[in-house]
Amino acid sequence: MKNTSIGSWLAIAFSVSMGAVAYACPPNKVQTSSITQQVDEVVSHLVGVMDTSAQATANPKAPQVRMTTCKVRVQTTEPSTSRFQPVFLYQEQALQQRLSQPYRQRFLRIAPSADGQKVESAGFKPSTPQNWVGLCNQPEAKRVVPLNDIGKTECSVFLRRDGNQYIGETQASGCPTNYKGAVRITNRIILHQTGMDTLDRGFDAAGNLVWGAKEEPYQFRWVRGVTLPE
Repeated sequence: MKNTSIGSWLAIAFSVSMGAVAYACPPNKVQTSSITQQVDEVVSHLVGVMDTSAQATANPKAPQVRMTTCKVRVQTTEPSTSRFQPVFLYQEQALQQRLSQPYRQRFLRIAPSADGQKVESAGFKPSTPQNWVGLCNQPEAKRVVPLNDIGKTECSVFLRRDGNQYIGETQASGCPTNYKGAVRITNRIILHQTGMDTLDRGFDAAGNLVWGAKEEPYQFRWVRGVTLPE
């Protein structure tokens, strides 16, 4: 694994840009049931508390990071015209010794992809991240976010079910960025029973890897005994 800065460890853009949901051709009832079930399953794979402590034990160069994800309700005055209601999540990542100072915060929108064949996880970077620190410590009824506050969409990961797992990737060309010398990022994640593996990378204009995982993915595992307020 390449030794990188903490900010590079997860640009998950589980980072996610979930755009509007539209279908080239209407799905039938069976397809509709299947894709909505898959959205729910992806959400269940994400909501909760994970960390990299097991990986850090095996590799001293790996920082101990905690990732916390919870459901939120996005407030809007506009009536929805979408056939499917997306699920919004809030996610923050912080070093274990500084949990009250997350280095990365995102809102995620989980919904069917435009073609109805995959689940799209779209990431939004909040314009005022300091306002949302510790949001998952609040009861779900209080996790209400105005639509204008979720920020700008950054990148999408498209997930497909593979047995008991979900495997997701960004689009082939990646997503644009200007972080630490990179002009585009790619990400591949696997959601499974014990947590999530993510392989995110930043590339410069010449196509060289400038940060991110080289071979071994970053490994987040569920933290036992930690639950979120309901």
